[in-house]
Amino acid sequence: MKEKLIINKKSLKGEDGYKTFSIRIKDETVSKLDELAKETNRSRNELINILLDYAMNNCEVK
Repeated sequence: MKEKLIINKKSLKGEDGYKTFSIRIKDETVSKLDELAKETNRSRNELINILLDYAMNNCEVK
């Protein structure tokens, strides 16, 4: 009796705990992100997530 090939379903986009969406960013901010990305060897996406996490954990609403 031959063993069956098991193929697991692939997760749909967005089901990995991340969501994709578009935002508008000033050219100056993109330039700063690009400089930081080059300096740290990280992608823009990684940096944006790091910066957003920091901001969310360190902001106060008054």
